[in-house]
Amino acid sequence: MSMVLSCLAGVVLDALFGEPKRAHPLVAFGRLADRVERHFNGPQGRGWRSHGVTAWALAVLPLTGIAWLLSLLPGIGWLVEIVLLYLALGLRSLGEHALPVAQSLWRNDLAEARKRVGCIVSRDTTQLDEQGVARAATESVLENGSDAVFAALFWFAVAGAPGVVLYRLSNTLDAMWGYRNARFERFGWAAARIDDVLNFVPARLVALTYALLGRTRYALHCWRTQAPRWDSPNAGPVMAAGAGALGVELGGPAIYQGELHARPRLGQGKPPQARDIERALDLVWAGVGVWLLALLVGAWLHA
Repeated sequence: MSMVLSCLAGVVLDALFGEPKRAHPLVAFGRLADRVERHFNGPQGRGWRSHGVTAWALAVLPLTGIAWLLSLLPGIGWLVEIVLLYLALGLRSLGEHALPVAQSLWRNDLAEARKRVGCIVSRDTTQLDEQGVARAATESVLENGSDAVFAALFWFAVAGAPGVVLYRLSNTLDAMWGYRNARFERFGWAAARIDDVLNFVPARLVALTYALLGRTRYALHCWRTQAPRWDSPNAGPVMAAGAGALGVELGGPAIYQGELHARPRLGQGKPPQARDIERALDLVWAGVGVWLLALLVGAWLHA
């Protein structure tokens, strides 16, 4: 039951305060990760897979161990766990970044919408039309809801403070090092694969959650038939099920770093609009409520 209350407290803190505006620990960790990468990968990106494994271990494991030790402190260990979960969650931040995109589209300010969505996706947004902007933002909400919210809750429920710290730092390194380009193809392999492993179960629970809260039959069909064609083993189920649950069509061609990527279509229905960004956010929030309720019921049955 204490774990459930800690989860609830972490979500409430995130809803009330959002991400720290100053001195966010993940920003400091990002600077540390940059120094580690430059040392082990070199200025020309010549590091091998073994270098990436070593760099990942040095960046993640000591901090995970510190989180574990702090969570054992008499009297305040429970508070440490809540604070670490709060710092790992990005639920309010998800809305703070996605809602301005929807609001810009409602005002027919396409230039501002492109600018806003460019802050949350890695694709080229300068030529997107209204549907393209709404599609990019909706995809970001569904995928980042899984990465920045549900997976953090999952690993906290499984392993407490060290679990959520291990996951959040690993996910951050994947975002920094997990690229398939000349610099990170070999060095970033470990960060990408470890993140895939850590997200495997949470992503499928998220896909199921999206399906149950939306158009269930369509979502399950899209998950089963479309997700295997997506290049990410975890984003595929999440986005396919989410698109099916919302009744919209996501995916399709997109430009990344000047190159056109022929991504498969996901979902079933009409192209997304501004209101579908808000519907995706509602889906994430409803899913968090379902997870907290499920944890509460599970703790009660266990007791």
